[in-house]
Amino acid sequence: MDRVLPFRFAEEEGVFWLLDQRRLPQEEVYVPVRTAREMAQAIRDMVVRGAPAIGVSAAFGMVLAHLAGEDLEEADRRLRASRPTAVNLFHALDRMRPFWGDLAGSLLEARRIWREVEETEAAISRHGAQILWGQVLTHCNTGPLATGGYGTALGAIVEAYRLGRVRHVWVDETRPYLQGARLTAYELQKAGVPATLITDSMAGWLMARGAVDAVVVGVDRMALNGDFANKVGTYALAVLAHHHGIPFYAALPLSSVDPRLASGEGIPIEERSPEEVVAFRGVRIAPEGFPAYHPAFDVTPHRYLTGIITEKGVLYPPFAEGLRRALGLD
Repeated sequence: MDRVLPFRFAEEEGVFWLLDQRRLPQEEVYVPVRTAREMAQAIRDMVVRGAPAIGVSAAFGMVLAHLAGEDLEEADRRLRASRPTAVNLFHALDRMRPFWGDLAGSLLEARRIWREVEETEAAISRHGAQILWGQVLTHCNTGPLATGGYGTALGAIVEAYRLGRVRHVWVDETRPYLQGARLTAYELQKAGVPATLITDSMAGWLMARGAVDAVVVGVDRMALNGDFANKVGTYALAVLAHHHGIPFYAALPLSSVDPRLASGEGIPIEERSPEEVVAFRGVRIAPEGFPAYHPAFDVTPHRYLTGIITEKGVLYPPFAEGLRRALGLD
């Protein structure tokens, strides 16, 4: 994939540059981040988003805390509070904790986390490409912009296209923040993959017409039984795919599995500002004063999953056993 990465680190300047994903695809603008406080705000405001990319950004946020002389306990707390659903955020910060007070060690670990993301997603893309075919539907954004690597679900789609297995992609616009319309479409266009944008509510009709051969989505947090949280709208796609007999896959690094959770019931669901529903980029859609509900994620039960694409291969039911083996918990 002709990758546009979501960030870069200028060590000599002490600045972590974030590609402002709120302004894509119209503008490619990089925002300078110099402190952990600024990084936490950037994550919260979705300047950077996507579970793996948030994890890498948080790790470098702790590097910036060292450079800026911030209180490390406070920096860690702010970063942990920025987005509650993506477990990669917490894994990255847990890995950074042993290096508090050690700038060189902190920087080395942050770079290691980033490198592991790239290696892991290259493997996910290879494994996923072997099971996808025909016309594939995806939701939200799971490419390099969301990860800092090669992408999870979208990485597998692009690799499958290069192998001649996938011929066309249906891209859910992903209301209300339009990550599919703004970001996935942008990345597929750069990769030269044939794709068509649809509204979220069109997916069921396409499935009924036989125009979808498989669905693959990303994951923000998965429980040990295979239940998982992803961008809101994923659950509806899973139910529709199940009804129409269409394979439904989730693609994720094993770092997105939360071994503390036996099921999806314990996954915290972030609720974002209703303003993201009633307005877009300052343009009002709904009447003034009209209420809106905005859970950013939903939870899909594992019974709707055909398979789970990981860096260690594709897991099939029973998922609890496969995930425990893959995580080395047995």
